[in-house]
Amino acid sequence: MKSVVRHAFAASLLLASCWSQALTLAPYSQSALAAAQKAGAPVVLHFHANWCPTCRAQDKAFEALKADTSLNVTLMQVDYDKEKALEKQMHVTAQSTLIVLHGATERSRSTGETDPARLKSTLQSAL
Repeated sequence: MKSVVRHAFAASLLLASCWSQALTLAPYSQSALAAAQKAGAPVVLHFHANWCPTCRAQDKAFEALKADTSLNVTLMQVDYDKEKALEKQMHVTAQSTLIVLHGATERSRSTGETDPARLKSTLQSAL
């Protein structure tokens, strides 16, 4: 039941991001990603590991970008250590990878980037 509530919460965050004009950070769930893709929404998958210093640096940049009104994007944090099937499907070979999608179309990809301006540019490629 907790899983259903968590997925519903993630889906509601995704829908809220469609109406707001700022970066929304949300946990990854297969259902939330499917809903975003069906809606043709801009979404970024962040393959994240808690033990990864690069991922932690990216987290700081994303937190700073949350209030940026030019970013109407949902960033979903994917657990790099647990989501092996998604990694294989998306051809992800390293943590700290960002995959930028608009609907089901991949717009760009980045691995290991921590510069806030470059991360913002990567996120904007989803729009």
